[in-house]
Amino acid sequence: MSTRTSALDAVVFGVDVQSGDVRGDAPSYALVIYDGDDENLERDVVSHRKLRRLIDDREPAIVATDNMYELAADKDQLIHVLGSLPAETKLVQVTGAEQPEPLSRVAKRHGIPYGKQPMKEAEAAARLAAHNVGHEVSAFTDTTTVKVSRGRSTGSGGWSEDRYTRRIHGSVRKRAREVESELEDANLEYEREVREAYGGFANAVFTVEARPQDIPVSRNRSGDVRVEIERERRDGIEFRPLAKRRDHVIVGIDPGTTTAVAIVGLEGDVLDVWSSRTSDTADVIEWIVERGRPIIVAADVTPMPETVEKFRRSFDAAGWAPETDIPVDEKQHRTRDHPYDDDHQRDAMAAALYAVDAHEDQFERIADKLPPGLDRGEVIARVVAGEESVEAVLTDLTDDEEPEEESTEHEPRELTEEEQQIKDLKRQVERLQSHVGTLEERLEEKDERIDELEATLTGARRQERKEVRKNREVSRLERKTNRLEGERDDAREQVEELEQKVERMKALWKLDHSNFSDVSAKKEGLVPVKVIEKFTKGAIREADEQYGLAADDVVYLRDASGAGRSTADLLAEFEPRVILKDGGLSEIADEILFDSEIPVGPADDVAMQEVDELAVAREDDVEAVIDDWHERAEKRAHERKAAMVDQLISEHRAGDNEV
Repeated sequence: MSTRTSALDAVVFGVDVQSGDVRGDAPSYALVIYDGDDENLERDVVSHRKLRRLIDDREPAIVATDNMYELAADKDQLIHVLGSLPAETKLVQVTGAEQPEPLSRVAKRHGIPYGKQPMKEAEAAARLAAHNVGHEVSAFTDTTTVKVSRGRSTGSGGWSEDRYTRRIHGSVRKRAREVESELEDANLEYEREVREAYGGFANAVFTVEARPQDIPVSRNRSGDVRVEIERERRDGIEFRPLAKRRDHVIVGIDPGTTTAVAIVGLEGDVLDVWSSRTSDTADVIEWIVERGRPIIVAADVTPMPETVEKFRRSFDAAGWAPETDIPVDEKQHRTRDHPYDDDHQRDAMAAALYAVDAHEDQFERIADKLPPGLDRGEVIARVVAGEESVEAVLTDLTDDEEPEEESTEHEPRELTEEEQQIKDLKRQVERLQSHVGTLEERLEEKDERIDELEATLTGARRQERKEVRKNREVSRLERKTNRLEGERDDAREQVEELEQKVERMKALWKLDHSNFSDVSAKKEGLVPVKVIEKFTKGAIREADEQYGLAADDVVYLRDASGAGRSTADLLAEFEPRVILKDGGLSEIADEILFDSEIPVGPADDVAMQEVDELAVAREDDVEAVIDDWHERAEKRAHERKAAMVDQLISEHRAGDNEV
């Protein structure tokens, strides 16, 4: 069985230049469309533009040519062509990679019909690619960049600029999160790079380890957001063989309830070993094909079992079986340097290794006769499995193609001037006809473009009218919002004032409902005390704001020092019943309070208990402080009057002495 499989699960385009040149005049192409059925073979001559259009419409699996530069004038154009191909379409050069062979030689080697006419060459290219001959031309890696960005400028909009910008950046962030979720659901590896901006993202770039066709995100532009998808460029052009190279190997098989297979290289290296109780013949063949091209299929018993013989025929390989069944101890000794899981794997491995031993001398003789550059495995395969002589194989592989036919033809006679002129005119007519066709296609495309633009313009006008109406409504709602916000702010201020009053009332209620362990249950004989932390204007006003200072209040100055005239005047304006103090008053403060007839006494003489910001004291203690102050006040007033009389007498005597 041939190990080369057909590429045709889809359509192959074979292409060759019919006339013109991609570097100059508009070329026309011979096109062959091949789907594996000779009866459905399609042939046509198309322009470059029409060829591209057919590729986009039909999305062939392969576009095959004998020279990739028949589709592009240079490397940059070739990269552009590769980037514009449908996701599942490959460009294949059937004649090789960097140093292509003549198409005729490749076709002959693979038994493909060939002719020198462009249509014949296009057909040969299609058939070769269909049989996995050639190299895929690639300019891109399997890494793809998905970029989510703004779909329009943030410079202006129907709303205020800040709100408009915030909306756009918010839309970019939302779409970026959707893309990230889709990549996660598809189990794709990616890296994300985000540039944050006012209100969201300016852009988000996802570097995904997958091809565009494997990514569940499509390129689009919708309103505020644009999604771009671009494959990562290689540094140059890369060629990938359509058929993966698989080395020639020796296969040992041990059939039975458990089938075991061993793969051994031509040098005797054990490459792989496997066994299974459930796999059928197709599974075994597939496992072998994935690991190499069998030259010999071997068994460990004689005669070769029918099952092993079927595998041998499947691969068109040579068979090997020992003269007598190999004893177990010899199998164990031959496989001692190689690991295996069970006896079946050991037997398969032993069969393959003994087959290598049996052909070792033959392999060496073949290798000695090989010239440099030839594939040793290919020659051994044809000699051992194909039963050809080494000389015949070498002659076939090194035989250059016969000289081109034109070398054996007579030189063409020289054309007369008239014949040459006719030939030139015909060529010119062909170019002009091709050019006319191209211009007609361009005209048709421009007409279509004009229709599209007119439709877009109509839609844009309709959208603009919609935006104007929307903007008017937005302006009206903004005015209403501003008015309601003002009303809300006024209401909040009223609420704050009422909350302050409620807090003061709560404080007074707490004072009136407090529980003191050293006071009778009826709480009789108590008086509230309002605490002022310091004898400063700020502390006095703060106490007034918290729970209000009023006439006949009992005030407790926690720190009475340092007050000046204006501070004492401010406290006197509230007309407290008595002031209880810690620390000494300044002389000026003491004078002002005395003149205002406000009793002042030490707080230590009153038993107080504090409740949160307030305090409570016994009425008797407060009265005692007031009474004590009145006694001291009378004495102080009497002393002040006596001092005034003494001063008057002194002044009078001083006046008499002057007389």
